[in-house]
Amino acid sequence: MRVLQRVVVFAGVAAGCALLAVAPAGAQPVTSGSLVFSGDPGDYITGGGSYKYSPANGDELTVNAGENRNYVGVRVNGVQGDWWYLDLAAPKGQELTARTYEGATRYPFQGAGPGLSLSGNGRGCNELSGTFTVQNVKWGPHGYVEKLDATYEQHCEHWDAALRGEVHIANAPAPAELALGPAINDEGKANPVNGKAVVSGTVTCSVPVSATVAGTVTQVKNNVIIKGNYSTQVACKPGENVPWTASAEPAGTTPFQRGKAEVYTRASAQDPNYNVPVSKETTKVVQLRRGTTGALTDE
Repeated sequence: MRVLQRVVVFAGVAAGCALLAVAPAGAQPVTSGSLVFSGDPGDYITGGGSYKYSPANGDELTVNAGENRNYVGVRVNGVQGDWWYLDLAAPKGQELTARTYEGATRYPFQGAGPGLSLSGNGRGCNELSGTFTVQNVKWGPHGYVEKLDATYEQHCEHWDAALRGEVHIANAPAPAELALGPAINDEGKANPVNGKAVVSGTVTCSVPVSATVAGTVTQVKNNVIIKGNYSTQVACKPGENVPWTASAEPAGTTPFQRGKAEVYTRASAQDPNYNVPVSKETTKVVQLRRGTTGALTDE
């Protein structure tokens, strides 16, 4: 919600606002919080006005951050059509923590020092100087921002007139990361009809996910290396050892045979909460026994 004065936006800039206001990929919705700022008379960004935005007032706020926890960006799509970006960055190579960052310059051109930028509604600084203080920040995995409380002061073009504001974010605790646990059974099948090896096992997961279980069966018989790949999909559910079975077709003309074989397995899936790939590998020596769909034998 906007209070006091509206910043004048030229028509050419306003026409592009709808595109610029789109939240970046991976943006995390802010469930509770606010972005508040105001400026001195002569401040270019605010025009001397005051602004306040909050999901409680119908405004859309999102936050995104990097895996290294160096940066936080807050984006506003106001219910009245306003759009704003707030960027806070610790010095290069450092994690954003609870402290005061002095000597901040315009993000993302700050070099090795801290970065700061409040821009939007068609207005931004070519250069700026400022400071910001992080009172509280709580991170989750993969740049998830659970809590953020910070104040900031920005001087556009290094002028005396200042923009001052604060940001508050209170999100739900970070959801669980995806963890996969593949396992391989001790015995498999060497199918005498088609020459394939049938291997099986289980897979566990911490969140519901469709997992790919893939790998390689390798066997040596009479100095001949027999190798074949396999892959299957598993609907994994937390708290269960979900079974999987797959067939590996030999790459050459020599079929898989009864005896020992090395089975390599890799379970992989996309973490549905953090949109990152997750995988876990394991290897085991198994006993292949002759068999098709019926009982296994050593004959």
